Amino acid sequence: MAVQAATVTGRGSSGALRGVVRIVILVAILGFVLYPLLWMLGSSLKSPTEVASNLSVLPTEPTWANYPDGWSYIDGISFGRFFLNSTVIALATVVANAVSCLVAAFAFARLHFRGRKVWFAIMIATLLLPSHVLIIPQYVMFNYFGWVDTPLPLIVPRLLATEAFFVFLMVQFMRGIPRELDHAAKIDGCSPYGVFRYVILPLSRPALVTTAIFSFIWTWNDFFTQLVYLPSPTSYTVPIGLRLFIDSTGQTSLGPMFAMSALSLLPVFLFFLAFQRLLVQGINTSGLKG
Repeated sequence: MAVQAATVTGRGSSGALRGVVRIVILVAILGFVLYPLLWMLGSSLKSPTEVASNLSVLPTEPTWANYPDGWSYIDGISFGRFFLNSTVIALATVVANAVSCLVAAFAFARLHFRGRKVWFAIMIATLLLPSHVLIIPQYVMFNYFGWVDTPLPLIVPRLLATEAFFVFLMVQFMRGIPRELDHAAKIDGCSPYGVFRYVILPLSRPALVTTAIFSFIWTWNDFFTQLVYLPSPTSYTVPIGLRLFIDSTGQTSLGPMFAMSALSLLPVFLFFLAFQRLLVQGINTSGLKG
């Protein structure tokens, strides 16, 4: 009995030690990953000279003036203007992607029409096409329409279900919804629109939230596309506005730039925090989990 007790005690100590080692390793990895973010937040409270000389996260003398200086850094234009432009474009893109991709996914997943598999394969094939290949022809077309320097080139294409990734995600999600629900709705007199309205739409909320979150994050952080179609400073979004802190001589206002960079993270963080539970559920039920 004493030998068995010693064995059990040894195993328990070994298991506890392994648990402690795992926690230490995870904390070290987390610190390594979060260090750039924490350094940026700390640098938003540093003076320019301290940013260049102090690599630690915490500032020695916090400089809160970086935030008001960064907010009014551009002459005649408040940084709030850039936040407003980004918010309008991001929210409009979220709505456009959610509506158009949901309708397209319903057609691919639930309706039967000629060439459905071929069109679905073509849509998936567009994921292999680099987006930069289309920039020049799209710019020529939108310039002909007179849409350059407006949010329309960034919003209108999303109304046509051009984001194949989100269509694929929703198709995978809808394929997991039992078709018996469709048959029951049809027996009750529902048309295909009724099936979509009363069956598919309520059950597709996790996939819709996943689409909304990724659309918001990708649009909010987009730089190249917005730089191409928004040449006027009054039309700039947050990513382009941050570039203005570097002037033509290469001089950089580091403190205000880091301060505005920290503020630009808040909308994405709050948007993700509000819908993180549904995001995990949507990914787990749409066939994207590992």
